[in-house]
Amino acid sequence: MYNFNSRLAYLIDLLGFKNPNEFAKSLGYKSPEKINRLLRGSNNKPSFEVIDDILSTYKQVNARWLVSGEGEVMGGKKHTLVSDSDIKYRSNIKTNKFAESIPLYNLEATAGIVSLFEDHKHNNPIDYIQVPNLPKCDGAIYITGDSMYPLLKSGDIVIYKEIKDVANGIYYGEMYIISINLDGDEFVSVKFLQKSDKGEDYVKLVSENKHHQPKDIAIKSIRALALVKASIRINSMS
Repeated sequence: MYNFNSRLAYLIDLLGFKNPNEFAKSLGYKSPEKINRLLRGSNNKPSFEVIDDILSTYKQVNARWLVSGEGEVMGGKKHTLVSDSDIKYRSNIKTNKFAESIPLYNLEATAGIVSLFEDHKHNNPIDYIQVPNLPKCDGAIYITGDSMYPLLKSGDIVIYKEIKDVANGIYYGEMYIISINLDGDEFVSVKFLQKSDKGEDYVKLVSENKHHQPKDIAIKSIRALALVKASIRINSMS
């Protein structure tokens, strides 16, 4: 069985990072020493703090494989673990950037966007999506409704990046998945967010479909927010 340091080196290479320093930065570490120390190790005892950081950042990675080396590496795709010497040679070979596996969730099977964002670990994806050269995303969902038609239509898939700091994380003019508290109920929609004439405490929700009128809401009523990074439309002929 390969040691944890070999699996970690393989994963860094598989994800397309040029060196451990870049990988460490992707996990939010100010210094790469924690990763470099693990790579220099020779035992099979992983750091569970690093394990948690990796699985939180790269949700497509199989936790069982990362900890024990058993099972598939990620996203339902089987990979052959190379030897330590092969890893050293591969680091000098220019490879195409890995297409990240993005989890696709069934929103109807969860307790809503808020629950989905707060606890990904207990919301099992129904599939995984891979899009080359796509910036890092947190997940994807099917949408319903016609408020963004013709840009989006019911049944399209939107790929999103969660916004943790709603008050300061809005880029006006961009498209978002938004969850609003309406009298205790969760209302989820996809809208453009624009500045409101009511002031900084409000935001204007704008639809692409002109039959839907813009609406100003208080920012404090936003329960969850995610920037739409990409969309996918599947056209089928019956």
